[in-house]
Amino acid sequence: MFGICNLAIIPLRFEPSDKSEIVSQVLFGEHFEILEKFNQWSRIKMQYDDYEGWVDSKQYQLISEANYKQLSQDAIILNADLIEYITGPNNLLLPIPLAASLSFLNYNDINTASFDFEGTKISGVKSKSAIINSAFMYLNAPYLWGGKTPFGIDCSGFTQMVYKLNGYKLLRDASQQAKQGEALSFIEESEPGDLAFFDNEEGNIIHVGIIMENNYIIHASGKVRIDRLDHLGIYNGDINKHTHKLRVIKKII
Repeated sequence: MFGICNLAIIPLRFEPSDKSEIVSQVLFGEHFEILEKFNQWSRIKMQYDDYEGWVDSKQYQLISEANYKQLSQDAIILNADLIEYITGPNNLLLPIPLAASLSFLNYNDINTASFDFEGTKISGVKSKSAIINSAFMYLNAPYLWGGKTPFGIDCSGFTQMVYKLNGYKLLRDASQQAKQGEALSFIEESEPGDLAFFDNEEGNIIHVGIIMENNYIIHASGKVRIDRLDHLGIYNGDINKHTHKLRVIKKII
């Protein structure tokens, strides 16, 4: 079976329980495969990044396998506004967040023929220089473990969504993203839009941010913020100390 998110944002949980940890979110228009069902819960695998988790079975709409395959092949069309509204049946308004998917609005058999969107759309591959402009749209978004929107986002959700808005695919977790792209030897080799990864005392990748010009970095830590980056890691000027230890810099684009 296959499904699509027809609500603004739904939680993707580690276990089939409302009390379980939220590991990610499913945004409006994102589609997925349903792997199994347990009581009111469905374990799904996201088509975009193969990420798995549990969602409430009342919070999505079933679609056909044909629709799933077609959506997977079609160009990705996203909402480019911080928040916009879909107009549904009887002029009901449904708010949708930045980077919600709009690709399926032309599918009459996914029960969206009466939906209308008048906001700004974005699609296709953009230049690397556009990465930082997209990142600024999330500036000051509060940190939220598992989050993917300007109303709450985690470090790897931030990098994934910024890259997605520009037509590039990143995996969901920082440890997964760290396996993508080409490793650089020095910060001086990096360009705005490259990714910097940071590890803990055990050597596990636990954080990621987007490199800016002049040794700055934009990343989600407490909120999406801009800090200094040096060979040791991230230096937070508010508290005058390093907060994250640099492990590797990756060029994705």
